[in-house]
Amino acid sequence: MTNPEIDPAAPAFGGSPAPAQPWGTSRRRFLSLSGLAVGGALVGVGATGCGTAQTGNSTGDGAAQGRPGASGDTFFVAGFQWGPPTNFNPVGATPQWPTAGRQSQLIYESLVRFNLIDGSFSPGLGKEIQQTDDTTLTVPLQEGTKFSDGSELTADDVVYTFELAKDVSTSYSSVWTYLDSVTASDPRTVVFKVKTDPYNPGSVKDAIANVYILPKAIWSKFSNDSITAETNLQPIGSGPYLMDKADQTQVALKRNDDYWGKEVYGTPAPLAIVHPIFKSNNDGDLKLASGEIDASQQFTAQIWKMWEDQKKPVKTWLKDKPYYLPGNLPLLIMNLERKGLDNPKVRQAIAYAIDYPNIAATAMSSYSDPAKASLIVPVGYESKYFDQAGVDSEGWSFNKEKAVEILEGELNCTKGSDGIYSLPDGTKLGGWELITPTGWTDWNTACEIVAKSAKAVGIGIETKFPQAPTMQKAMQNADFDLCMYSYTGVTAASPWVRFRDAMDDRGVPEAGKTAFFNYNRFSHPDVPGLLDAAAGAKTDEEAVAAYTALDKIYREQIPVVPLMYRPLEFYEVNETNWTGFPTEDDPYAPPMWQGAGINWLFKIKKVGS
Repeated sequence: MTNPEIDPAAPAFGGSPAPAQPWGTSRRRFLSLSGLAVGGALVGVGATGCGTAQTGNSTGDGAAQGRPGASGDTFFVAGFQWGPPTNFNPVGATPQWPTAGRQSQLIYESLVRFNLIDGSFSPGLGKEIQQTDDTTLTVPLQEGTKFSDGSELTADDVVYTFELAKDVSTSYSSVWTYLDSVTASDPRTVVFKVKTDPYNPGSVKDAIANVYILPKAIWSKFSNDSITAETNLQPIGSGPYLMDKADQTQVALKRNDDYWGKEVYGTPAPLAIVHPIFKSNNDGDLKLASGEIDASQQFTAQIWKMWEDQKKPVKTWLKDKPYYLPGNLPLLIMNLERKGLDNPKVRQAIAYAIDYPNIAATAMSSYSDPAKASLIVPVGYESKYFDQAGVDSEGWSFNKEKAVEILEGELNCTKGSDGIYSLPDGTKLGGWELITPTGWTDWNTACEIVAKSAKAVGIGIETKFPQAPTMQKAMQNADFDLCMYSYTGVTAASPWVRFRDAMDDRGVPEAGKTAFFNYNRFSHPDVPGLLDAAAGAKTDEEAVAAYTALDKIYREQIPVVPLMYRPLEFYEVNETNWTGFPTEDDPYAPPMWQGAGINWLFKIKKVGS
């Protein structure tokens, strides 16, 4: 079935025939990203700005007065979208900003919103999560919830959205491993029944906080076989912004002045939000420093120089190092079906070979401590589960001599004339490609250090940085040797969900088919039971015991290697045009772009207003 609002026949962008979407060639193309954008060169609806915006409008004493004209009413962001957007289907395999999971809830919204700092939930479409007993979670909807087409958003839409994931493979289908039913007790109340075996209320709460609620009237018209392929170029959501236009250079949103949440949250000040698509972090850095980007979620090397040396009105959450709160573990993910990499001892040699201090200091500008041999973030929300003794006794650290000892002493490898070792059966420990998206300069640098570290001990790894969609597809289909990517960061269900992502083979398709976690298809017979024990733990002691056992298996098998501690999202703002962002000193909202972080969008003010 073809839906006029979501026309699968229309090509995404360019090509022939011309795209049918309203932002097609009949509209002025977005400005280039090479510094050509100007505040007065604006297109789109209302005051929507395009490209990036020139700044520098100031009084004689240098005080910022914000951007002039329509671009001053636009909020420019960076760091979420890499590569031309091809679809905005939140149940598809690779939805684009802002419709992908765990991104800003600008078009689609979830029932509640997670707070990174204290693990709490704030209201979203729902007022709260009421846990009436061990297996019942009730969510009453806020008053007046509706979609942007004017239709009412009811409990029936929530039930449909969750039920959809039973029959269609989506990023949140795995919640049904732990969810028994979702029902509407009345049009404004949703009841989630948690299974008793396996019991995992944390994962169900995590889904309640992150699943975007879809309008049943639109999506139910598609068959289960075709729904994930829809491009959804004109998304109908419930959020405070609407899709304005998108092309190969930018994604632009306009404010939804009929947003249902005005009575609850107020109205966000920006009339539009524009995300230019940069080719590299360096492009975004220049625009952030100049004030042409207002806020960014991308790595910026030595960001303190923007305010200390350049005297720019740039801020991070923390005033001093490390400037960001740790919240994620970018990983070296090894394909366990590649000859050589299928040997845990080879993987251990690689783990010892990697120069983690260099990655922390160089790739991460010292925003990170050297990564440790654990899947648990050792500080903050997850620290109570971190087993330092296990890391010390069973783990690894940068030690080239130990890596060579494993290769020669334990694996009996021999080194060839090219300096690369081979196993006794002739399997060469080299010719492997390490991939991660192009332009992610911090990750690209980390990969280069991994390759150099491996080569230094006689393991041949070369780097390759394709476009993000290409890389992600290869990763999901296990069509890679090694890749660098993150599994789930700090959430309501972490560290459980990170162990699941890295080690649980339940629900993971075979190589060649799209996987949403466990990209290298790791399997261990003890993992499912330990994961279930951790999820169902009644006390912290029970949870610690399960996580300790899981981390021990992880260190024995080493399917992935943590490379750095990264913030859940980089949080960087330039107050040239907008002010009032939360910080460590004024933490009215967490330093997040997802979940409870959206709250600050309703509080910032235009400079001079």
